[in-house]
Amino acid sequence: MALLCLGGVGVFISFYDEATKIERKAPDAVVDSFLRAYLVNRDDKEASLFTCKSGPDLSRLDAFRTDIQSREQRFSIGIRVDWTSLQVSTDSGKTTVSTDIRRAIADGSERTTDGWRFPMVDDDGWRVCGAEPVS
Repeated sequence: MALLCLGGVGVFISFYDEATKIERKAPDAVVDSFLRAYLVNRDDKEASLFTCKSGPDLSRLDAFRTDIQSREQRFSIGIRVDWTSLQVSTDSGKTTVSTDIRRAIADGSERTTDGWRFPMVDDDGWRVCGAEPVS
């Protein structure tokens, strides 16, 4: 009986590891997960799971997020953030993911869209190494 229980625990741990594994196989999927963590959930710890080990340059995206938070507090509104489809491009061995990030007041009265580009690196799976607005 004890061996049966131990075997069950092993199977459970195996399924749990597979279910909670962080997937970094596709650059667009990584950017999607990163944006959800960074802009929607506003969870820096979760977002760091998808960024370069050497320290990404997120200063402009941080300013973007801070502006959203500031407007929410100043005007007592909720701002929803989402993004359009993610385009992956590779040029001279450098991979970049591009998308339009959309901000909308929760009641739908106003919406803005900004283009963004995310330089990527394949280091034990794809990772976001920066964020820059597209002009």
